[in-house]
Amino acid sequence: MSDHHHHGEHPPETMGAGRLEAFSDAVMAVIITILAFGLDPPAGTTWQDLVDRKGEFAIYILAFLFIAIYWNNHHHLLRATTRINGAAMWANMFLLFWLSLVPVVTEWLRQDSWAQLPVASFGVIALGAAVAYSLLIRSLIAANGRDSLLARAIANDVKGYISLAMYAAAVVFAALSTATLWVSYALYVGVAIMWLIPDRRFSRAARED
Repeated sequence: MSDHHHHGEHPPETMGAGRLEAFSDAVMAVIITILAFGLDPPAGTTWQDLVDRKGEFAIYILAFLFIAIYWNNHHHLLRATTRINGAAMWANMFLLFWLSLVPVVTEWLRQDSWAQLPVASFGVIALGAAVAYSLLIRSLIAANGRDSLLARAIANDVKGYISLAMYAAAVVFAALSTATLWVSYALYVGVAIMWLIPDRRFSRAARED
């Protein structure tokens, strides 16, 4: 008899990760669109008017990169995944929840980019997204098994833990004083630069397969 239960096998918990990836891609595309709509054009038509908006453009670029990096890494993560379960789907929703708050905090930062609470709030949202992404990784490894391509590719998530520490430090520096806000911004940019370097773990693990 070929019944799964007679052989003590578990049927696949869900199909592949394609649907989850497609939904997440759509949500991230909407977030980027909302970010772009939030940008105001220069007040006039001179170079000075453009220069006056430099802070707003810098904040937009930081927020755009933040979403783009998650989109890129999320893509690699799900391409290495063959099975997803309920826990992974909820962890993915938890990640999208934090990412969906980025346009709100970006708008707040545009109003006053050197106010402590908005700068700290960006760090809190970044920290929440990093924790959610870490939970997503753990739940996907649990669904795919310890000997899966995904588990071998992740191995030890050093970059993930460093990001968490940097975001937490950025929140602390923003809360301390307006004089240390530049440190928070430097840490946000630092994490972005660290993740802009392509993640070779998945392609290496695939080659080993």
